[in-house]
Amino acid sequence: MEPGGLEWLLVPMQQLVSWGAAGAMVFGGVVPYIPQYRDIRRTQNAEGFSTYVCLVLLVANILRILFWFGRRFESPLLWQSIIMIITMLLMLKLCTEIRVSNELNVKRRSFAAADSKDEEIKAPPKRSYLDFDLNYFWHWSKFTDYVQCILTFTGVTGYITYLWLDSSLFVETLGFLAVFTEAMLGVPQLYRNYQNRSTEGMSVKMVLMWTSGDTFKTVYFILNQAPFQFSICGLLQVFVDIAILLQVYLYSHYPQKPVSHTAHPASTKAL
Repeated sequence: MEPGGLEWLLVPMQQLVSWGAAGAMVFGGVVPYIPQYRDIRRTQNAEGFSTYVCLVLLVANILRILFWFGRRFESPLLWQSIIMIITMLLMLKLCTEIRVSNELNVKRRSFAAADSKDEEIKAPPKRSYLDFDLNYFWHWSKFTDYVQCILTFTGVTGYITYLWLDSSLFVETLGFLAVFTEAMLGVPQLYRNYQNRSTEGMSVKMVLMWTSGDTFKTVYFILNQAPFQFSICGLLQVFVDIAILLQVYLYSHYPQKPVSHTAHPASTKAL
């Protein structure tokens, strides 16, 4: 075959591979949450899934989108963040609805100040506009409270980014915070497993997909010469995934007695 003919064949194939890799980057990140979402919906039990995972990914991807305005990285990474935010909101909505329906304590917990007309609250005390009680942070009673929190965070960080967009130091720091936060994705689940001395209720399929997806993502970052923050934090994320898989092996082969929590009732629930 002539060199020109070979080139005619290779170029479309390379383009297809490039499109495939880009598609995997955009949608691959949400795939691990499909089995977890289906398990929660089927069992009507969200105790095994830490919604702090949603918080970590929402913050990370919002910061990544803001980072894009200061340093234009590849479009698939931008679209990945948009798709991931939508996915985390859907996960959060499902978990909140199921958790509240299963709770015996129906007292309203909110991000914004409660309305005095709220019948669930008896003799409401004077409260500031935002309720920053750390005992109930990210443990609110309605999905709209989480949306308000995310919109507030986006507005504040977006305004700060607008003011400092011309500072390369700020932009690079923002990029590092975005990917470092995402690298901490598995830490809430890791800690929750350690608290329970068990991985029951957690989707092992989800963690296996995390590990394979994060490995692919890290290789993608390195090969496409993404900002160095992406590659470093991608490797850290893979290490956390492996630690969770080690917990699965440890707690399944060497069951341990769960630690009793006598503190605040909220400490015994999936946050």
